[in-house]
Amino acid sequence: MAVGSPEALKCQDAVKLSEEFQAKAGKVLEESGIGEVWKEAGCRVEIVGSMRMRLMASHRDIDLHVYSPQVTEESSFAIAARIAKNPRVKEIKCINGLATDERCVAWHITYEAKDGLPWQFDIIHIIEGSRYDGYFELMADRIVSNATPQQRETILRLKFESEANHANDCAAASEPIHGVEIYEAVIDSNVETVDELRRWVASRRQKPFYYWMPQSDD
Repeated sequence: MAVGSPEALKCQDAVKLSEEFQAKAGKVLEESGIGEVWKEAGCRVEIVGSMRMRLMASHRDIDLHVYSPQVTEESSFAIAARIAKNPRVKEIKCINGLATDERCVAWHITYEAKDGLPWQFDIIHIIEGSRYDGYFELMADRIVSNATPQQRETILRLKFESEANHANDCAAASEPIHGVEIYEAVIDSNVETVDELRRWVASRRQKPFYYWMPQSDD
C-alpha cells in the first residue's frame, strides 16, 4: 500500500506523514545548494508555498522567491548558469516575465536528490519593490495564522487523498487540484471531503481568475 493513498491514511496520521516529508524537503534544499547560489549572488531568498506553511504532502516541489534590486535576463541567466554546473541538476526551464506586471523571471529546475528521486524547484526571480514583492509570503503567513489545528489536519488529509486519487485515476479531474484551492476551500468554505472539494473546485474554476488570501486577523 503506497504511503499517501486514502487507504494508508486510515492507519497513518497525515500530520506525521507531512512532518516527515517536510524534513526530507529541508534536507534536499540544503544538499542542493540552490538557495545558497542565489544568496551568494546577493539575492534575498524566501521559502514560499507549502514548505513555508509546513503543509507539504507528497509533491516533491520546493518553491523559492528570490529578490534583487534589478533583474535582467543577463543577471538572472548568469545565476542559473551557476546552478546548471551542479551535476544533479537535470533540467532547467525559464519563463521571462520581466515585461509583465509580475516583473520576474521564473525558473523551473529538476534536481535529482542523493536518493535518486527527482525534485522540482520553482524559483521566481523578482524585482524588489515590484507588485508581488512579499505578496505570496504574506499569503502563506496568513494561511498559517488563520487555519485552526483541525483545518490544518483537514488540509493535509485532503492533499494526500486528492494527490493519490489523481495519480491513480487521471479521469478524476481534468487537472490536479492545487494546494491554494484546498486552503481556500477548507478555510473559507469548511470543505471536509474529497467529493466536496471536487465540486468546490469545479465551481471556483468557473469564476474569473483571482489570487486568494485569507483576511488579516487585525
